Amino acid sequence: MQIIKVEVTPVELRLKHVARMADITLDRITAVFVRMETKQGQNAWGCAVAHPDLTGEKPGDLVLACRACADAVPSLHPTNIEYSMSELTKIVEYGSSALCAFDLAFHDMLGLAVDMPLYRLLGGYRNRIQTSVTVPLAAVDDSVEIAKNHAANGFRMLKIKGGVNADEDVKRVRAIHRALPTLTLRLDADGGYSVEDAIEVSRALKGTIEMLEQPTPASEIDRLTQVSRHSAVPVLADQSLTGPESALKLAALGAVNGFSIKVAACGGLRCARQVDAIARAAKITTMVSCLIEPALLISAGLSFALSSENVSYSDLDGHLDFGNDPTQAGFLLEDGWLIAREIPGLGCSVNL
Repeated sequence: MQIIKVEVTPVELRLKHVARMADITLDRITAVFVRMETKQGQNAWGCAVAHPDLTGEKPGDLVLACRACADAVPSLHPTNIEYSMSELTKIVEYGSSALCAFDLAFHDMLGLAVDMPLYRLLGGYRNRIQTSVTVPLAAVDDSVEIAKNHAANGFRMLKIKGGVNADEDVKRVRAIHRALPTLTLRLDADGGYSVEDAIEVSRALKGTIEMLEQPTPASEIDRLTQVSRHSAVPVLADQSLTGPESALKLAALGAVNGFSIKVAACGGLRCARQVDAIARAAKITTMVSCLIEPALLISAGLSFALSSENVSYSDLDGHLDFGNDPTQAGFLLEDGWLIAREIPGLGCSVNL
């Protein structure tokens, strides 16, 4: 097997609805798709996303990094993933989303080479997992209506965005709980709380929310640790978790109860699996989450989530609000459950 051609294609993806988080408002993102073609005629796909506010990376910089990697790929063996990725790390800055795009393409190629779906190749612990869906920042009544619409579409787990006003977040969560008392609720503060506000929110919502995600600013691990030690509900690290090194630090400090791992944010499947291994050794639970991202990246996150026994939660809804995603997903979404199909590799096709 030999790679003879690599194409890098940026696509501006438009959101059907503006996404509002604690300190970010988005109506579009740039996704960069990578296609590897082999001499035997197989095509493998990878993808990464860039937005200065979402990933800290400008789209133009991501495109340049992907093209630099693309020039080197034909000299690499497509199934020697560890070696190939180490070579690409010499070309682009560590942490560049370009590494995620090529990590995914190499894993897709490996699945095609052995004619196996990637979730089985990575471990095959299960073939389906229930996912939450996001309720964005909005007024209380609007939040309740959004939550009801999600419930009507079969979702039974809701991740409620917060972090701007702690008291308002408590009101929103309680209102949603009153309207939909049987649904599982999670609150994601996106780093917007003080330690005191986070602890008060956890106590006010004990018995109402399943978890509190990233309550304090990402870089302030000491504050995150304080919240975890006094919180009335489990606390998960999200933006504080950037890769294996940060995972090891968080685990050593006992800073959180769980890790929220995003394949797109930590550099791909290799790094995501390393973080999960650290979590498993430290007896820390794992949630596989996502950015606002196309279905190809969601498929990678799903493959990872299905492969590991340590993954207890899934938050893989980042593809649902795009109006022009070129990905044709291979997985199924039924009543809030993501279900793998027996398609080799990532199981997706891309229409570009």
